[in-house]
This record gives sequence, C-alpha cells and structure tokens, in this order.
Amino acid sequence: MTPLEFDQHHLWHPYTNVAKPGPTFRVSEAEGAWITLDDGTRLIDGMSSWWCMLHGHRHPVITKAIHDQLDRLPHVMFGGLTHDPAIELGRKLLDMTPPSLQRIFYCDSGSVAVEVGMKMAVQYQHAVGQPQRTKFVTIRSGYHGDTWKAMSVCDPVTGMHHLFQGAVSVQYFIDKPSVRITDDWIEDDVQNGLAQLRQTLERHEDIAAFILEPVVQGTGGMYFFHPEYLNQARAICDAHGVLLIFDEIATGFGRTGKLFATDHTTIEPDILCLGKALTGGHISFACTMTNDRVALGIGHGEPGIFMHGPTFMANPLACAAAKASLDLLSTGEWQDQTRRISDQMKTELAAAHTMPGVADVRVLGGIAVIEMDHVVSADKAHGLAKETGVYLRPFGKNIYTMPPFICSTEELSQISAALLRLAGEL
Repeated sequence: MTPLEFDQHHLWHPYTNVAKPGPTFRVSEAEGAWITLDDGTRLIDGMSSWWCMLHGHRHPVITKAIHDQLDRLPHVMFGGLTHDPAIELGRKLLDMTPPSLQRIFYCDSGSVAVEVGMKMAVQYQHAVGQPQRTKFVTIRSGYHGDTWKAMSVCDPVTGMHHLFQGAVSVQYFIDKPSVRITDDWIEDDVQNGLAQLRQTLERHEDIAAFILEPVVQGTGGMYFFHPEYLNQARAICDAHGVLLIFDEIATGFGRTGKLFATDHTTIEPDILCLGKALTGGHISFACTMTNDRVALGIGHGEPGIFMHGPTFMANPLACAAAKASLDLLSTGEWQDQTRRISDQMKTELAAAHTMPGVADVRVLGGIAVIEMDHVVSADKAHGLAKETGVYLRPFGKNIYTMPPFICSTEELSQISAALLRLAGEL
C-alpha cells in the first residue's frame, strides 16, 4: 500500500467522506509562501494553511525559538508551575491587545479558546448571582469551532445542527448585521439589526453573553460588516447585564489590516479569543483573554476557581513560537504587507466584477474574496492547483485567499490569476 493509499484508507481529513475522500496532495516540505509536493511540484499556499501562517512556512526566527526551547524545556504542567516563555508571551500579549484585557488563559486550539470563553461567561454570571444565565446569543452565518459548545453558536444551517439535535445546546440566533463595512452606517435599529439584538436580550433573561466574530465572518461566508454595529452592541449588552465575547481566532494579528478586528471599533470586549496565527502557524496554540471584572467576579464567587485546565496549557514550545511571531509583528512591517496585499488584490481582481456568475468581489486587509452566485467545488479547485501553481480551497459560494503576509508582488499576482481562473471555471 502506497503512502497515499494508506492515507485514503485510514486517515480522516477535515470535512470529508471516508467513502469518497476526494483528491489529496502529499506535501514533503514547505518554506516561505510555498509548499512542495512529493513529486516536486511547488504551490503557493494561498490559504496560509487555514489562515495561520502569517510570516510564511518555516520562518527562521520562529523555528529557532522552538529549537532553542526544545533543548531546555519542551513541556511542564502549568498547575502550580510556570516558566519564562509563558510569562514573556503574556507581557507581549498585554502590550498588543485592548488595555482592559488583563487576564490570559492559555489554550490548546481555537475551538478550546471559544469553549473557555463561553465557560468564563457562564461561571461569571453564576458568581454574580445570575445562575439562570447559561445561554448565548449570536449572529447567523458565524463559525466558532467544532467542539460541542463552540458548535452550538455556529450557524445552525451550515453547522448542521439538525444532525446533533438533542446533543448540541440550543442558543439564540439573530440576523447578521446588514450594513457592510464599505457602506455608510444607517442610524436605524431595525435596518441595521440592533433592534433584534435588543429585543432578544429584553425577552430572554437566561443569556450569559453575546458572542460573534468582529467585523469579518470567516468560514460562515467571508462577510465584512460595519464596526459601528459592535460599538452600539456593546452598550446594549451592558444595559442588560450580558457579556460581550469577540472571537478573533481568524481575524487576529493583522489579517484585517488592523492588528485586531477589535481595533476597527471604539470599544473593547469582555472576553477575547485568539488562536490560528498566534504562533505564526508553526504549532497549535490559542488563548482566551478577559478583564478584571470577569476574572475577579469568578474569583470572588463559588467555588472561586475557574473550572478549566488543559494538560498542555501554556506549552513552552508553543509559548516560545508565539513570542517569536509577536516579535515579528512588533516591527510593524505587517501594516505595509497587508496594505500591499489589499491594494494589489483590489486592482487585480477588479476584472471579476464583470465575470459571469460572480455575485460580489471584496477585499479587506489580507483577505480577498470572489463570491459566486452558485456553490463551487473544492475538489475541482484542487484539480486545478498544479496548473495555477496556487493551492486554494474554496467553500460554499466563496473563492478566496488569505495569503501569507510575506508574499512578493509576483506571488500575489499568481494568486490573483488563480482566483480569476477558478471564478471562470468553477
């Protein structure tokens, strides 16, 4: 049995049918913006390997940090112990994130970061005498991860909640904000969607928090909405004793053209979930940050301790990688990089506006999307990758890229050409 045959018979890939697993490329190595297949074919990683590989594959600063840490302390439990990589990373995070977020809980992955954030919200409400507040409100078309509680606040249609009826918690869903980021803000609560949020919070006193992806919805549809919605939602949540959770796992660390999508607003969330690009994509890691109001509220309640503690919490290798990645971001070069990606993509994808089957073209920071008026095939896109020299993986109606920030002008042009070709053939 060849390696690929073994893979198809025994290894389960994300969102695949094991009876019809679809095409798979075998990757032998990766560096910079490129991945190399076992047959020698080189492809630009137009997905940043699911949006996390900001600085490119095998970045020498990050790999050195991991190697150096490996020689000293690969792992130690975080219960009753600590270490310099966790402390140094914590200092760096506090320097970069909204100032009210002073408490950091390290997690294994983005989905776990969301689970932790939701658990914080429920435990906080219990601690302050609101034990009935155990549910959540969110907007449709969102995505927050595949673990149980995180899945419960993903879009109920695209998240296939009907498959898990009776197992997944039932939450409250409201329409996604109607005003796009490129439109003028509408001061009308009915038209902009805020009336629906206010009515939901007024009618239901069992809601612990409002959770959503700020400004950019990722896997739910690559939709960019107006940040003023979040500014006003903050006030509505405060008026009803409901916490505000921002899931920035996909948008954090420069992807939207701001360091965090939160920076497009004038407010700060109570809880912030970070992951994906935290380590520059080199090793799985995430964190959940919160303010003293939530942290001390939990601490002063019963039982006083926060009820969560992963085995690999604050893994030193991951902390070292994350610190190195944030050091790279601290140079500020990412601002010029995302601005260049945005400008070039807007210019080179302009032709898509008049292509048959194209419903919309939108670009924000290091994100570019061609939305079709029909569902596109990821398998067909996969089949064209060797011809275009770019690995892209569309979903739903969206053909999109989130390229590594370090892509050259020529590499970005190759990605644009691949997007246009997929839009013409899928």
